[in-house]
Formats: sequence, structure tokens, C-alpha cells
Amino acid sequence: MDINLTLIGQSIAFVVFVIFCMKIVWPPLNRVIEERQKVIADGLAASERAGKDLENARATAEEELNAAKKQAAELIDQAKKRAAKLIDEETSRGHAEREKIIASGYSEVEAERVRVREDLRQQVASLAMAGAEKIIERELDAQKHSDIVEKLVAEL
Repeated sequence: MDINLTLIGQSIAFVVFVIFCMKIVWPPLNRVIEERQKVIADGLAASERAGKDLENARATAEEELNAAKKQAAELIDQAKKRAAKLIDEETSRGHAEREKIIASGYSEVEAERVRVREDLRQQVASLAMAGAEKIIERELDAQKHSDIVEKLVAEL
């Protein structure tokens, strides 16, 4: 292997190129690489924080959902109790109203019965008076008297 001037020239050019690259090209490339590494690290950290935040949000949402379900169940129970209470109140009020109506009907029927009885007494008295008048106007014959009484009974 011959070392000649070309090889020495190439070696010097290579060393100059390496020094040039180390002083001028490498620092900006290293800066860009370090910035990129920092951006990636920040992104990974943000991703981990977002994952934790997501889990916290899910837990919070589930707690709120459970609380809402519990509250809804309580509201439904209260509504059912209120409905049952209203039904009981209306049923008892309906029974009281029914009893009042029945009592009123009985009193009306009794009043009507008394009125009809009184009317019937007045009619019987009128018929008795008419029958007595017919009996007194005629002779007191037993046969005629029984005919008039039978007619009077038939009219009653």
C-alpha cells in the first residue's frame, strides 16, 4: 500500500470535512434532535395525564350516574307513595260521599213514603165520608148497605 500525496490530501480533506461538520452542521442537528425528543417526551407525558384524566372523568361520571339513579329511584318511590295516599284519600272521600248520598236517598224515600201515606189517609177519609154520605142518604137496608161497602172496598 503506497501512501502518496493523494491519500494525504484526501485525509486532510476528510479531517476538514469532519471538523466543519462538528462545528457547523452537528450543533443545529443536535438542537433539532433534542427539541424533537423534548416534544415527544412532552407528548407522552400529556398522553399519560390525559389517560389519568379520562379515568378520573369516567369514575366521576359513574358516581354521578349512580347518584342520579338513586335520586330517580327516590323520586319514583315518593311519587308512588303520594299516588297511594291520594288514592286512599279519594277512596275514603268517595265512601263518605256514597254514604251521604245513600243517607240522603233514604231520607228522601222516607219523606216520600210519609207524604204518600198522608195522601192515602186523606183519600181514604174522603172515600169514607163519601161512602157514609151514600149510606145515610138511602134507607138503612142491610142488602143495600153491603153493596155500598163492597163498592167502597173496590174503590180502595
